[in-house]
Amino acid sequence: MPITNTEPIDPKVYREMGLSDEEYKSVTEALGRHPTYTEVGMYAVMWSEHCGYKYSRPILRYFSKYKEAIDGAGLENAGIIDIGGGLGVVFKIESHNHPSAVEPFQGAATGIGGILRDIFTMGARPIACLNSLRFGSLDDARTRYLFEHVVGGIAFYGNCVGVPTVGGEVYFEDCYAGNPLLNAMAIGVLKHDDIAYAKAEGVGNPVMIVGSRTGRDGIHGATFASVELTEESENRKSNVQMGDPFCEKLLIEATLEALKTGFITGIQDMGAAGITCSTCETSAKAGTGMTIDVRKVPVRETGMSAYEIMLSESQERMLAIVKKGRETEVANVFKKWGLQAVVVGKVTDDGLVHVYDNGELVAQVPAKSLADDAPTYYLKTSEPAYLKDVQNYDLSSIPEPTDYNEALIKLMTCSSIASKEWVYEQYDHMVQTNTIILPGSDAAVLRIRETTKAIAVTTDCNGRYCYLDPFNGAQIAVAEAARNLACSGARPIGVTDCLNFGNPEKPEAFWQFEQCVKGMAEACDFFGAPVVSGNVSFYNETPEMSIYPTPTVGMLGLIENAEKRCTSNFKNTGDVIALISSTCEPDSLAGSEYLNTIHGLAVGKPPALDMDREKRVHEVVIRAIENGLLSSAHDCADGGMAVTLAESCILGKIGADVSMSDCCSNAAALFAETQSRIVVSLPDDGLGALKAIADELMVNCTELGKVGGSKLSVIINDVEVISLDVDELEAGWRTSIGDKMKESGI
Repeated sequence: MPITNTEPIDPKVYREMGLSDEEYKSVTEALGRHPTYTEVGMYAVMWSEHCGYKYSRPILRYFSKYKEAIDGAGLENAGIIDIGGGLGVVFKIESHNHPSAVEPFQGAATGIGGILRDIFTMGARPIACLNSLRFGSLDDARTRYLFEHVVGGIAFYGNCVGVPTVGGEVYFEDCYAGNPLLNAMAIGVLKHDDIAYAKAEGVGNPVMIVGSRTGRDGIHGATFASVELTEESENRKSNVQMGDPFCEKLLIEATLEALKTGFITGIQDMGAAGITCSTCETSAKAGTGMTIDVRKVPVRETGMSAYEIMLSESQERMLAIVKKGRETEVANVFKKWGLQAVVVGKVTDDGLVHVYDNGELVAQVPAKSLADDAPTYYLKTSEPAYLKDVQNYDLSSIPEPTDYNEALIKLMTCSSIASKEWVYEQYDHMVQTNTIILPGSDAAVLRIRETTKAIAVTTDCNGRYCYLDPFNGAQIAVAEAARNLACSGARPIGVTDCLNFGNPEKPEAFWQFEQCVKGMAEACDFFGAPVVSGNVSFYNETPEMSIYPTPTVGMLGLIENAEKRCTSNFKNTGDVIALISSTCEPDSLAGSEYLNTIHGLAVGKPPALDMDREKRVHEVVIRAIENGLLSSAHDCADGGMAVTLAESCILGKIGADVSMSDCCSNAAALFAETQSRIVVSLPDDGLGALKAIADELMVNCTELGKVGGSKLSVIINDVEVISLDVDELEAGWRTSIGDKMKESGI
């Protein structure tokens, strides 16, 4: 019997769950009646921004692949890029920001667990993780606590589950103090014939829940991620899931083995919104329905209501649709690995998700209504007033340093530039033995077994640039990611993004979001790296401030011959140092780390970007690596030329003598973050061939100096402005973050 004669839900109840009065009215229209309490909870999570993308969906259509998916077959758990030979790389990045702000260890750990499940749910074995992290200043005790436990949670989960963490980035800015960012990325490899889809196909097929038991953790986690953080957020730790990486390791093996049987017709991770999400989304994609009984769901706590079971976000669980009559064989695979595997329902043909509780029908909702019909809002946009002030700041008033050596050392020890060894030494980056360029270079590189190929991966975004100019800043994030891949010898082939912004209901924040997406979409298409998966994270702000707009780019590149790869460290005494660039003139110091660290300013317009010239710079370096010409390649980014040279010296444990002639200020020559520049080193006898490639592509190849000695010496217009022992540069750079953490007893 269908549900009838329900009473209106108290507005206070549905508002607290996250539904507006108008949205509640839409629910009643979709159902033709008032919803039950369980149904209100289901709609609240599925129609939240976190699950339903009700604010971001219209803007995301700027991404060509997203538009194709929305207009066509629908989105899957992760994107897949073909790398030839019948192989695909599956990859995705997602945020776990709010959970990490209130429960940093478990917030970070479950962020890793969730993104890994998106990968192996597609039928791919996870081979690597990366992350992109943002915190406030390490001078603050609360920030040090968050930093320690976020990194600890990532290390705990990744190391235990046996998937290497091979790369990433960490930035420290005051705007992230109250709302840190954890963006987790995972990568897997599969054969095209092994792709699994999240569809509930086959009327009458049994529906199974496999993996861990269901508890009360994470209930309304999706709606928690769809509101701003306040002082009361600390009381919402129950919204944060609890992870078990050892269970996840078993779930990876069991899932991949079960998929090999051919008896699973559809499978989906239980992430945000748990059973609600997985049942309605798989049904909606297949145009079917589903009947389940919550009392058949394995639970780990007594007295759980249907509402709690449907909304729980307990980790390490999957929903599997199995060929009728084959449920025992599939269950036996999971039981062999010590995991639960229980039939809880079956696929129906009526398009409805029926939820029973001991024979009582407690929810009956159209699957497409929950999964696809979240209201779409076209929010107002307004250019922020601050932009005119910061972009028109008079940079001519900034004095030159009295000591350029001192300025460089200060930059090398600032937390955003200093070595991140304190972070990545806690990660196992060699498990599975695929990693052939380790953390610390421009991009991580992993071999693809049984082929000659390798993939390069990186995460990039300069939030300060996006704050100063959202459109250009987002394009620079894409260009820098592609530049990092080029320095490793890879051409970009795909992008996953994690779009971190403030409250979208504020016109200024939504303007930033739209501008960033427009810029990123245009740049990704230009560099031949379509956005194939991703995540939107709004409401990243506190009553005091919003974060910088931070559209993180996770980029995948392909190296056809794994032997033709490159790293950023200088290697050989006597090698020539050259600059591959699109222009001989550095930009101003606008938006630079120098301006931020030395003068405490985030002002100016970010460096100009000509994408055509940028792409040609990449091609010069890639061809030079393919031809075996280069000893090293390192992109010019944060800190400018001086920091780039210092890093290549430190990583190579060797000095360099460099000479430049410039008509701009010495500070700009050293520290401006001009785009489209890569510093390379190579044997002297290869310089002619390098210049020939550069000439063909109409790119500058400027000889700067030689590798050798124990000091970094930089001469500008015949005057030595930098003269520092490499050991001195390294001492502060390598220990800066660790020393700050030791100060607090960590």
